Amino acid sequence: MYFPNEPLKKAMLVLEDGAKFEGVGFGADGESYGEIVFNTSMGGYQEILTDPSYNGQIVVMTYPQIGNYGVNPEDVESRRPFVRGFVVREYSSKPSNWRASENLGSYLKNYNIVGIQEIATRDITRRIRSQGAQRAVISTVDFSHDSLVKKVRSSPSILDVDLVTEVSCRKPYVWENGTEVLTQSLNTGPKLTERYKVVAYDYGIKQNILRRLVDVGCDVRVVPSETTSDEVLSMDPDGIVLSNGPGDPSAVSYAVKNVERLVGKKPIFGICLGHQILGLALGGKTFKLKFGHRGANQPVKNLSTGKVEITSQNHGFAVDPDSLGSDVEITHINLNDKTVEGLRHTKYPIISVQYHPEASPGPHDSSYLFDEFIRMMRNFNP
Repeated sequence: MYFPNEPLKKAMLVLEDGAKFEGVGFGADGESYGEIVFNTSMGGYQEILTDPSYNGQIVVMTYPQIGNYGVNPEDVESRRPFVRGFVVREYSSKPSNWRASENLGSYLKNYNIVGIQEIATRDITRRIRSQGAQRAVISTVDFSHDSLVKKVRSSPSILDVDLVTEVSCRKPYVWENGTEVLTQSLNTGPKLTERYKVVAYDYGIKQNILRRLVDVGCDVRVVPSETTSDEVLSMDPDGIVLSNGPGDPSAVSYAVKNVERLVGKKPIFGICLGHQILGLALGGKTFKLKFGHRGANQPVKNLSTGKVEITSQNHGFAVDPDSLGSDVEITHINLNDKTVEGLRHTKYPIISVQYHPEASPGPHDSSYLFDEFIRMMRNFNP
């Protein structure tokens, strides 16, 4: 496929602390505001762009070359990209991959997302690590440093803001597709002739979570984030999944209240934001991390087995371990900062993890958790 040259255009990235980075724009023209964060994955940029957990954020990729294999309609994790802006060191406008249907720049332009390249991404990453995540703006129309600093400092924070309703589905739907080629190689649980009815709350769910549930024998129905506990129970599922999603878990109090009413009624599996919502529903508290965990190479220790799993993660909040009651057991910890990465209820069939066991992109060390969810449903005796 022929990819024409893209015209060069000036762009500027300005952070809340006043730091300025001049570069070259790609994707859409205009201005994009959001919390700036970094991702350490070496690939999978299309899955990252379409992960709804990035709603409200400008993503910096630490891997230097992005766009070299283009974009295709299959490697998406949701209905559209949800990042507010995209920052890379070197953008490849002429991808070399037989699956590519368009280049990254045209893809971002189609969804009105501003990108900037020729940026010192290492400097930005060090700044975020030392000072913490902060608000930022990318502009291809305003190049006044003073003007952009003023604008970004008056832009909204993601704290106490419900970003979930912006990404959740509007109506329930049935999901039927598995991962196909991965089905047999990753499934170590029960035979696929066993079927389990699962209701998955869509707080910003990644499609690979749904594919993996199908792989292990689930008939999946996805419901909007505001679906009540009574509505979910009326569907008589064998189990309930609380999905990943964006933003501050304390801002989705309606979700916490619904999960509180589901505890003990059905087996529950929480992932990422779903893990945090579950932690709040079980009486715990959450807090904002300095710069979060985002990448496909995060080391997590399974406290039950002693094994270390390399995991895919994307979150800026965590569960406070000191706030959890005696009926909640910590099952996994992050080896970089010792934060909570997994929980298990000691009385009810409930598990959750802060990371992404479906790992798209990322390693498959944690695929066993889907099999564990199946075992909980199979052994549940209300």
